[in-house]
Amino acid sequence: MSEQQAQPQAREERPAQGGRPGGDREQREPRKFRRGGRNKRKKVCYFTVNKITHVDYKELDLLRKFISERGKILPRRVTGTKAKYQRMLTVAIKRARQMALLPYTTE
Repeated sequence: MSEQQAQPQAREERPAQGGRPGGDREQREPRKFRRGGRNKRKKVCYFTVNKITHVDYKELDLLRKFISERGKILPRRVTGTKAKYQRMLTVAIKRARQMALLPYTTE
């Protein structure tokens, strides 16, 4: 009995054919500017900057800054508030709505 060890053959290199047209990333130049011409500005927490430690449901002017035109609470990614203050803000807005100080919707 002669033993033959079959060694796996190396795969032949295939030409890059990408699934999408124009997919050669190495040949493209890197983008220097963002689309739309706007630079992303660092968002800062309104409450940290103004040293507000407690969000009160009676401060309607403050709460209205964080509500959209439709009456929805704006998310953190839009306003830039920290998670701690976003939770306090949400509770205050809901409390003000419950007491009819703020509307649930604009309609």
